[in-house]
Amino acid sequence: MAITLTKEDGAADLNGITHLIVGVAWDPSAGSSGGILGMARRKKGVDLDLVAVLMQGSEPVRFAGLDSLDPLGNGSVRHSGDEQTGAAEGDDETVQVTFADVPATITSIVFIAAAFKRGSSFDKANNVSFKVYDATGGTSEQVADIWPSLLGKDNANAICRAFRNGPAWQLEVLNRPGKIKQGDRQALIKFAMQ
Repeated sequence: MAITLTKEDGAADLNGITHLIVGVAWDPSAGSSGGILGMARRKKGVDLDLVAVLMQGSEPVRFAGLDSLDPLGNGSVRHSGDEQTGAAEGDDETVQVTFADVPATITSIVFIAAAFKRGSSFDKANNVSFKVYDATGGTSEQVADIWPSLLGKDNANAICRAFRNGPAWQLEVLNRPGKIKQGDRQALIKFAMQ
């Protein structure tokens, strides 16, 4: 089932979509430095993080990302692991959801990208993008390509939210920038709840 998602469209039904992947990609940047310092900054890269906060109603109960790759223990929500430079090809970090295996007690999943670790920032990355894929049937068809604004000093972005509507799942693009206290997991989780 081919769908295209934008923030303006509101929530979209995910009928027929059994597997969803959300990814974040970025490129290392030299910042405003040239020469050897610029090359060193590009080589070091910048560490952005993709996380998924699993909710029971209004309560956050599980967290996929950073050091938690399979928070439900059954592979239904699986994080690809922590890419720390932005030098990977394609998406640097992903979260894959298999809807049929997500326990009925999980009512929504909020996907966030953040410059979580101290010293990291969106300003130190080039070409940041968030992508959503329909991965039903073992292939990945891109259904959304979300680009955060280059303006502002925000260090987090709520990308999208998958939520139950009766027996079915829906997905809405949020693309909501904001600030979190770096290194503070509670601040990251509270940002997901806004």
